[in-house]
Amino acid sequence: MVDALIRRWFGRGPDRLTEAAARHAGQVPPVRFGEFDLALFWAVTALTLFGLVMVYSASIAFADESRATGGSAHYFLVRQMVFVLVGAAVAWGAFRVPMRVWQSLTPWLFLLGVALLVLVLVPGVGKVVNGSRRWIPLGPVNLQPSEFMKLFVAFYAADYTVRKLRFMASFWRGFLPLAFVVVLVGVLLLLQPDFGAFAVISAIAFGVLFLGGLRLRIFFALMVLAGFAFAGLILSSEYRRQRLFVFLDPWADPLGKGYQLTHALIAFGRGEWFGVGLGGSVEKLFYLPEAHTDFLLAVVGEELGWVGVCAVVALFAVVIWRTFSIGRGLVCVEQYFSGLAVFGIGLWIGVQALINMGVNVGLLPTKGLTLPFMSYGGSGIIANLAAMAVVLRADWELRCLRRGVRI
Repeated sequence: MVDALIRRWFGRGPDRLTEAAARHAGQVPPVRFGEFDLALFWAVTALTLFGLVMVYSASIAFADESRATGGSAHYFLVRQMVFVLVGAAVAWGAFRVPMRVWQSLTPWLFLLGVALLVLVLVPGVGKVVNGSRRWIPLGPVNLQPSEFMKLFVAFYAADYTVRKLRFMASFWRGFLPLAFVVVLVGVLLLLQPDFGAFAVISAIAFGVLFLGGLRLRIFFALMVLAGFAFAGLILSSEYRRQRLFVFLDPWADPLGKGYQLTHALIAFGRGEWFGVGLGGSVEKLFYLPEAHTDFLLAVVGEELGWVGVCAVVALFAVVIWRTFSIGRGLVCVEQYFSGLAVFGIGLWIGVQALINMGVNVGLLPTKGLTLPFMSYGGSGIIANLAAMAVVLRADWELRCLRRGVRI
């Protein structure tokens, strides 16, 4: 069953460890720079640092004029730098945790995520911004539980699939229990409401289940049902219906419901091939709402043009490529939890980046999802960097296994 699963998705059996390497089993080496995937490390670093620059550029005018920032033009830059430093510290801690420990903690992490999603809905606890209750105030910062829940769901789906591997051909014993869990999380997210996070979490869970060997006919039936379910969720809500109609024709109401999208498109149009120059955006001057969060890519397009947007897309492509390559390598040496968890993280970053980019260029309805590693926000950047640290840890363990070193 296991060998068939490997051949189905990855085309070869487990890697064989050499006898010379096996003699060193049990000797855990210290982690040295370069003993993990450097292409992934530098791509994530480049996106994060580039995000700092663009958050500053996109927010400087707003911060300079806002009472909430005390008129400090550097307000969002300073906070984002603090978030990145905290995220780097959390990532370092996450990197030091073995994958087997993450697997043992998975049920507790998932329960913690559900508890936080419930807590954010409690009146007086959850903070409401723009009609959505998604944050828990913690002094000068806000915690957004849905960002961390994406990582916890990646762990949970991987652990579930490993435990239920022999039942992947069964709808009732393989698919349905995880579907029930995803629906539970989805209900909590829709009560906030956070439709975008629900879409990403669904993609993570069912994507991992599919890669873990779920039967194709069950998966395709799931896709059809999911399509109808999401359509029903959209049509049952006046708010979501308006977003859909605006997406289809934003120019029908350019000064009303289509205001945000039309100005994002204007920003891309002004940027043309090489942009108007870093800091030269006009749309960020109180025309484009959420310029430093959800619509950061539009500012990139205006200031750095098509070339700048392509650079961002290329860096995300490297992140997804290397993440899936690491996941494939782990599955090939029978590290199924680690491999599927890495796949889940890759799906999370890829799907969320794709949705954000699609929203910015008018290919998808507005979802309220940030651009991973780049957009302003503490919970998002910390969760993203922690997730990448887990991937790098899994890659380091894979390299140790190939040398015959047990972790």
